[in-house]
Amino acid sequence: MSAATPSSKTPNKAIADLRQSRTGKRSIDVPKGVTVTVANGNVEVKGPKGNQARALPPNVAVKVDAGKVTVAPTVGGRDGARFQGLARALINAMVVGSGTGYVKTLQLVGTGYRAEVKGQTLNLLLGFSHPINFPIPQGIKVEIPADSKGTLLVLSGANKETMGATAAKIRGFRPPEPYGGKGVRYQGEKVREKAGKAGKGGK
Repeated sequence: MSAATPSSKTPNKAIADLRQSRTGKRSIDVPKGVTVTVANGNVEVKGPKGNQARALPPNVAVKVDAGKVTVAPTVGGRDGARFQGLARALINAMVVGSGTGYVKTLQLVGTGYRAEVKGQTLNLLLGFSHPINFPIPQGIKVEIPADSKGTLLVLSGANKETMGATAAKIRGFRPPEPYGGKGVRYQGEKVREKAGKAGKGGK
């Protein structure tokens, strides 16, 4: 009996030594209409805004029960907590994206700057000698409000990473200039403008 005592305490000690990420240990609420499935090291999320699937980070255990998703580390030390936080962030982004989707708005600032959507191609006039034809990635929808006269782009989609990369790519065609602020910017983005050179003369 005495020989079995240390071994029976070992599993509890191992669990106690696992470090928990402060955000990673928080459960994820799965909204109505969204389903989360975990199998063979992959997670799949289906919802009204789209379906997504990806491989899970290593050293984590994911459980789906009663409309909640919980993530726990399977190794001790800092790596376990890091992977737990990463897995939780990725799954939460998938749940939000498939449930309600993500939206980003870009604003075109400049004389003659405008955009037009033709099929799966976004045509941009950004002050260059030629238009820019940008293929819209799969899963991303681009809308141009009629009252914006082609100066606003509303991007929507379920995949947060693809959304961010697409918006950054479009902005990168003509980032806001420090003088005058011409270019493509995120709506609400504050652009620090520099004062132009003052002309000599005067009193």
